[in-house]
Amino acid sequence: MRLVIARCSVDYVGRLTAHLPSALRLLIVKADGSVLVHSDGGSYKPLNWMSPPCRLTEEPGQWSVTNKTGETLLITITEVISDTSVELGVDPGLVKDGVEAHLQELLAAQVELLGDGWRLVRREYPTPIGPVDLMCRDEEGHSVAVEIKRRGEIDGVEQLTRYLELLNRDPLLRPVAGIIAAQSVTPQARTLAEDRGMRVVVLDYDAMRGVTREGTLF
Repeated sequence: MRLVIARCSVDYVGRLTAHLPSALRLLIVKADGSVLVHSDGGSYKPLNWMSPPCRLTEEPGQWSVTNKTGETLLITITEVISDTSVELGVDPGLVKDGVEAHLQELLAAQVELLGDGWRLVRREYPTPIGPVDLMCRDEEGHSVAVEIKRRGEIDGVEQLTRYLELLNRDPLLRPVAGIIAAQSVTPQARTLAEDRGMRVVVLDYDAMRGVTREGTLF
């Protein structure tokens, strides 16, 4: 990753045009080829950017970033404060919190909670956009992708939807059904999941790890 702090103006020419007058900004060039222009405000969102695949051409005082559709980000630099490059390496991705990781481990060992005759194929089943928590086979041998959350929300349903779209392209797997398994599920997430043909399973974390709640007789 390359981080450049520079006084610059930015012009974008494409489906529309936009101009940022000269100011001190942070320019980020990532290993995937993307180029982002940040100010010191506006939270995480860049002022302008070019997503990969794109080509960066550097000339004295000017960067030209062009994508495959011909859109261009023209950065005119009048002063460079710093220019640093750092090799970040391969990112391990988002790591689930302790409860979600333990839920995955417990459900993998107790896959019968999803149905009689079910079997685990693999934990962290790989897809091009990230691993599915559990890949299982139901009693009829059909593939089922299981996404595990501590709290099931719409984001989790969208995530599983993307996984299913990819998995169902594999003729050796399809048809692949989906399950959202969570300790609790919001009504909105349940409605969306069921509308998309997904099954929702509420997990009892304490029962799965053999904890008896206080105040119960049995």
